[in-house]
Amino acid sequence: MTERKYEQLDTRGVVTVAGKDRKTFLQGLISNDVERVAADHAIWAALLTPQGKYLHDFFVAELTDVMYLDCERERLMDLGKRLHRYKLRAEVDLGIAENFAVYALFGDDALTAAGLPVTCGSARIVDGGVIYVDPRLHKAGARALLPVDRANEILEGMGFSHAKPGAYDAWRLSLGLSDGSRDLVVEKSTLLESNFDELHGVDWDKGCYMGQELTARTKYRALVRKRLMPVRIEGPVPQVGTPLMAGGKEVGEMRSGVGPRGLALIRLERLAKTGDEEVELLAGKTRLFPEKPEWAEF
Repeated sequence: MTERKYEQLDTRGVVTVAGKDRKTFLQGLISNDVERVAADHAIWAALLTPQGKYLHDFFVAELTDVMYLDCERERLMDLGKRLHRYKLRAEVDLGIAENFAVYALFGDDALTAAGLPVTCGSARIVDGGVIYVDPRLHKAGARALLPVDRANEILEGMGFSHAKPGAYDAWRLSLGLSDGSRDLVVEKSTLLESNFDELHGVDWDKGCYMGQELTARTKYRALVRKRLMPVRIEGPVPQVGTPLMAGGKEVGEMRSGVGPRGLALIRLERLAKTGDEEVELLAGKTRLFPEKPEWAEF
């Protein structure tokens, strides 16, 4: 990746949470510390079932006393309904920011061009919107929530040019970053197997939140047996959910993929047995080779 590029993420939408209780309301529900969210800082977090299984993940930024949740567009209404269910007597107003769109900014010096430091989650207000470093990994670049009628002008004024459709998808796959329910299974995936601990999506010191018990128990009892990780693909991209085989045994499951790159959930015991040897997995006639990302400590 060399040129500074931007791409509108049409698969993303924005839920708003306003009102004086907005932070305490979200604090009791999601996996990260909402108190850290401010005009100069954004976070990545998840909403779980009471049993600790994945429901939604989103980025949380703040602009003029409103929390903006960058989430999956096709599941936006479901997220809104779930949040409304827990509203009770909290002074909170939930809505949808129809006038905002989500953009990914990436390429060499993307953060410098956006006026941001190389610090995960660092944010700044710009022309009625907010731009922030990807809270998961600064190498991913930045994300922006901008008024859709002025976004192109704002971003091109910073020196960014339009990326080809799908360019960001290929970029995030190369870094081993998930994309919502394309890579996590609703009501089945757990945060640690999905790398939320490695990518700053869980705060271990905050108070209770929904699903915290299983998440904490998985960490402190070292119960993580599988991990979502990048794979190099040789052959047609397998469909999501395709079993991955090695030595006649099922050792993983395919998630999203584009061209020669993808993500898969893989049993760690399979990787441990091979030492430094390259691991080859099969999905039908397609060969896949797991590649542990630079940021991973598992």
